[in-house]
Amino acid sequence: MNTHPTRTRALLAGAALLLAAVPTAGATLAEADSSAPERGAPYVETRLFFGTARPDGGPAVTDRQFTAFVDTEVTPDFPDGLTVQSGRGQWRDASGQVEKERSYELILLYPVREAAARDRKIEEIRRAYEKTFGQEAVARVDERARVDF
Repeated sequence: MNTHPTRTRALLAGAALLLAAVPTAGATLAEADSSAPERGAPYVETRLFFGTARPDGGPAVTDRQFTAFVDTEVTPDFPDGLTVQSGRGQWRDASGQVEKERSYELILLYPVREAAARDRKIEEIRRAYEKTFGQEAVARVDERARVDF
C-alpha cells in the first residue's frame, strides 16, 4: 500500500485525539462529568455466592435450610440489613466437572472503616457454610461503593 507519510501522520493524530476523548472502561459517571455530585459515604459491597448441590451427592440445600443459616450465621453480625437473591449458577468443581445448581447471592454493605472487622466475620460465614453443607467453596466478590440511605 502506498500512503503519503503526511496523510498517515494526520490520520494517526486524529485517531489519537478520538481515543483520548473516549472515557476508559473504568471511568465512572462522576469522572466523565465532573459536575455530577458525589453522593453517599464510602462503603464496601461484598457479594457471596452459595451453591446448593452437595459434592457428596446428598440432598440439595433447601430454601428453609438456607434461610435458617442466614438467620443464625449472618444476621447477628449484619443486623442493619442484607439482601439475598436466588439464582442459577455453575462452576467447575475440584474434580473438573461443571456443576449447574440452584444458588443464592448474599449482598452485604458496610462502611469502609469497618472493613477489617467485617472481613473476619465474612470469612467465618464462608467457612460455616462450607462445613455445614459440605461445600467446596463459597465465592466472594468485594467492591468499593458509595452508599446513601
